[in-house]
Amino acid sequence: MIYSHILGTGSYLPAQRVTNNDLAERIDTSDEWISTRTGIKARHIAAENEKTSDLAVEAARRALAAAGTDAEEIGLIIVATTTPDMQFPSAATMVQHKLGINGCPAFDIQAVCAGFMYALTTADAYIRSGMANKALVIGADIFSRILDWNDRSTCVLFGDGAGAVVLSASEQPGILASRLHADGAHLDLLKVPAQMENGRISGSPFVKMDGQAVFKFAVKQLSAVADEVIQAASYTPEQVDWIVPHQANRRIIEATAKHLGLSMEKVIVTVDEHANTSAASIPLALDSGIRNGKIRRGQTLLLEGIGGGFAWGAVLIQY
Repeated sequence: MIYSHILGTGSYLPAQRVTNNDLAERIDTSDEWISTRTGIKARHIAAENEKTSDLAVEAARRALAAAGTDAEEIGLIIVATTTPDMQFPSAATMVQHKLGINGCPAFDIQAVCAGFMYALTTADAYIRSGMANKALVIGADIFSRILDWNDRSTCVLFGDGAGAVVLSASEQPGILASRLHADGAHLDLLKVPAQMENGRISGSPFVKMDGQAVFKFAVKQLSAVADEVIQAASYTPEQVDWIVPHQANRRIIEATAKHLGLSMEKVIVTVDEHANTSAASIPLALDSGIRNGKIRRGQTLLLEGIGGGFAWGAVLIQY
């Protein structure tokens, strides 16, 4: 049986770090207000000359190095992003070019904060079917450019960053099960309603969110999909060594862990340092857990995320 096995991970955060106290100097908020409600202490903001593909490339290079893999070995590139460099072509083709890779399939997936789950599951299907031997899967976003920095209900929540994994076909267990869902009936709870129309922007180009409704929906669906993917792999929650969740809000993370009966000591939490980086948040947390020695080979990982749409999903992995 062929599995998709993680060879290496990498991540990148822009140099500019903005703390809650920094934001409090600009808008009516405070470190206490933000941190007690979300767990966020700081976020990183891309430089003016940095594009989403630039962040993605830095994370990809670090993942390739960790995997001991040359860029030329990659047979598939998927970038999960909501903030590509431009309308088209895809950020993935730009990453492909910057890495010096030619010819392999390269495309973007847009499922907002669930994007990395969708991208990872798609790459897994390519590898299991024999359509690719090694894949580069990246989550990258620059949400700072679609935020109204006068709206304290949203601008304090997001940051910029990128995370990447290199997957390879293997007979050793890797991705054990995945489950994806979406429900467009809830699109008004979290959206950026802008669109390009006759050379101008039609609609608001900023994130609009019903925070309380998003919180309730996220807790319910992330708990359900966690149960679903664990059962699909014929595992139990007790066999999960680490939860690597979407880093949006510490209270959402805590609720999912509680539902599974797992201690927060078994959860990788990085939201305090980089806030919600959308599609980048799960691979950022995964890379952090691996590089600081918490996550070790042979352990079982539960990755899960939910984003606007709504779209959500979970993947169970033997690392």
